[in-house]
Amino acid sequence: MFLTIIVNLYTVRVIWQVLGVDDYGVYNVVGGIVTMFAFLNSAMVASSQRFISFELGRGDTEKLHRVFCISVTVHFLLAIAVLLLAETIGLWFLNAKLNIPPDRMTAANWVYQCSVISFIVGIASVPYNSCIVAHEHMKVYGYFGILEVLLKLAIVFLLMLIPFDKLITYAILVLVVSILMRFIYGIYCKRHFPECRYSYVSDHHLLRDMFSFAGWGFIGNIGLTVRDQGMNIVVNLFFNVAVNAAKGIASQVSAVVSGFAQNFLMALNPQITKLYAVGNIDRMLRLTFSGCKYAIFLLMIFIIPLFFAAGQILELWLGDVAPYTVGFLRLALASAIIDCAAGPLITAIQATGHIKKFQIVLASIMVLNLPLAWLWLTFDASPYIVAIVACATSLFAFIARLMLVHELIVFDYSNFIRIVVIRSLPTLIISSLISWAIYNNTPSTIGGVAVFCILSAIVSGIMIFTIGLQNNERASITEAILQKFRIVKNGHK
Repeated sequence: MFLTIIVNLYTVRVIWQVLGVDDYGVYNVVGGIVTMFAFLNSAMVASSQRFISFELGRGDTEKLHRVFCISVTVHFLLAIAVLLLAETIGLWFLNAKLNIPPDRMTAANWVYQCSVISFIVGIASVPYNSCIVAHEHMKVYGYFGILEVLLKLAIVFLLMLIPFDKLITYAILVLVVSILMRFIYGIYCKRHFPECRYSYVSDHHLLRDMFSFAGWGFIGNIGLTVRDQGMNIVVNLFFNVAVNAAKGIASQVSAVVSGFAQNFLMALNPQITKLYAVGNIDRMLRLTFSGCKYAIFLLMIFIIPLFFAAGQILELWLGDVAPYTVGFLRLALASAIIDCAAGPLITAIQATGHIKKFQIVLASIMVLNLPLAWLWLTFDASPYIVAIVACATSLFAFIARLMLVHELIVFDYSNFIRIVVIRSLPTLIISSLISWAIYNNTPSTIGGVAVFCILSAIVSGIMIFTIGLQNNERASITEAILQKFRIVKNGHK
């Protein structure tokens, strides 16, 4: 993840400089149209991961193979559906409604078509990626992630050398990387997991269960798509591609930082589902609540210094920073820490298989983003409105998820307060106050910003260890560190 973050941040910086503000904004908003169809795929991702992890927990290898084969078939049909929607409604919206400079419409259409194909390739990869996660081969998943970011880094260098249209060239090269990674994932899964041998399977009962799970997931993911991608279109309709570029940079940075927590949760999710599958509810809940807390702690280390020094860091990183970028970034970071903390709660709900009410409630909250932002923008034409509304709805959605977990898996709220709230909120507040004091007494030079970021990370680490962790957690971490030290010491001997 450290390597991924460094490479991704450098890649975004060079892409920003090579493409320029307008082309970067075009890429962001056009890609957003394709991602609007992600609600179709996201629901099946959750369904595939849940059913594969569940059967692994139960140890039913025959049903596991059936789940995989049906998942591949369903994703193939889903890819066809997305292609039809993208080449009709999506293509019309791109050319008829978006605010794109006329001289860049040809490039925008190239970006759109490459994004559509790349998205379809991603849909086909879902069953294989789900197997890697369910089997908890996280090291391999990490290696493939490193390979992907290095390939994208190579794209950046090629972009500076190739004399063709930079935006079109970038879109084509990203597509090539997506196709290559699809084959790599497929080959690994076929060699290591016996269930990853596709054959047509007819199991109407299992197909109905998976589609029922995914069907309700479609509803919830529509809400998330409206919040994340619909807002890009709202920004474009009220403002211009330069503001889209600012929001795009904020989203990119937030996504990179959130990657730490999301990868941790990716490793945690199969365990939550497997514990539910074998009926170990107490341990499942402890793991779920601990996951919420650890997600906050992981993000704190990066978000706190980035929040305070956003202006200086963006200027050092990108050079010329588009207006509104700093504000968008701070609000995106606030939303990110709430959304990542909610991740284990979502997995716990999905593990039960009873997601109808959860998805309806979630979709209702998230869909409110669009009318609320639209209405607010008619009275106050500040681009920050969309990010403020998104942050508020994320908080309401977190509370709703916690209440739904309580309804599906009865537990004492005091356990959540004791494990998560009492430990994480004081840690976050105290770390932020100390970091703010350090920031106000540090010069705004490159060296000063570097010193501030290091000191802020150290402060967060100390607060997490002393306030955030329970006694048994501190003892486990201390013992793990000592054990590593003994291994290194004995190795030198």
